[in-house]
Amino acid sequence: MTFLTRLVLTDFRSYGRAQLSLGPGPVYLFGSNGAGKTNLLEAISFLMPGRGLRGVQASEVGRRLPGEVQGRAWAISAIISGDEGETQVGTGLETPNSPRRAVHIEGETVAPGRLLDLVRLVWLTPREDRLFLEAASDRRRFFDRLVFAAEPAHARAVAAYDKAMRERNAVLGGEEPDPLWLDALELQMGEAGSMMSEARIRTLEALQSEIDSRIDRPFPLAGLSLGGDFGAAAEPAELAQILAGSRARDTAAGRALCGPHRGDLEVVHAGRDRPAAECSTGEQKALILNLVLAQASRLSRVNSDPNPVLLLDEVAAHLDQSRRAALFDEIEALGLQAFLTGTDQSLFEDLRGRALGVRVEEGHLTPLED
Repeated sequence: MTFLTRLVLTDFRSYGRAQLSLGPGPVYLFGSNGAGKTNLLEAISFLMPGRGLRGVQASEVGRRLPGEVQGRAWAISAIISGDEGETQVGTGLETPNSPRRAVHIEGETVAPGRLLDLVRLVWLTPREDRLFLEAASDRRRFFDRLVFAAEPAHARAVAAYDKAMRERNAVLGGEEPDPLWLDALELQMGEAGSMMSEARIRTLEALQSEIDSRIDRPFPLAGLSLGGDFGAAAEPAELAQILAGSRARDTAAGRALCGPHRGDLEVVHAGRDRPAAECSTGEQKALILNLVLAQASRLSRVNSDPNPVLLLDEVAAHLDQSRRAALFDEIEALGLQAFLTGTDQSLFEDLRGRALGVRVEEGHLTPLED
């Protein structure tokens, strides 16, 4: 089992310095709005490569006191326990002007991707409350995070595809686009795009299988499919050919109008046979939560180490009492460490005695006594 046993924050968001000792079970954080609950989850999310659960630059999360224009250098230190023992990790900006955050494992500076050998994170935040009503790009990013948790190479494929696409857009926007350069960039997009599509399909099929096996759960079952361009995997050369045939149209539009970056995650409430966008707000939230739980359940079996750690921000408040209790039971049954937040301690009454409760007040963390 993978879990955090210690967390220390220095000059991160609302925290000057805070530390927390943890066990392997669930943790619930409660406190008023603005107390720093989501900031703590965001700090944990930086224990993976990327921009964290808020999707911001590392320079934006440093603590700022009144009158300070620039955020301070910040640091997050954690001890991660896994099958092979405990590992000390740290990340942060060594100076306020550092171009990127540093990552350390056992005191050695390493590439951010090395963190994936120690921990995988799956999170759900209020930003996803309107997931089925927003643009396809929001659903694509949400789904890609689920893919990434299972297959870290997916992030590299997405990054390579986006880089080649930006360069292709720049070449197409020039006065005399070089066809040989475009051929090379489109082949790069084809190779990375094919990898992206295949990873998405593998994850979608695995998730659907997991969801279909959860018929005794109190959350609505979902039917999943990939819509938009390239819902099915295609060979690199085929994708490159399609892109080459779209040059004139893409030049006029100023962007690539076809490709896996235009895909969409389509979700249907299986019990009602209705698109998720037509369901009630509560049903939509339950559908999203079921996707996250299904992924966590799958990863807890497929990847024995590291298991996923769940970050669930303000989830409990949007569930009725029966589903809230079912969520807590599910987390406990999965045997995963999970961090949940809420404004009212009463939301976590069913977790009393089986989870660590932490009061959050203006950047201070106070664990509750048993």
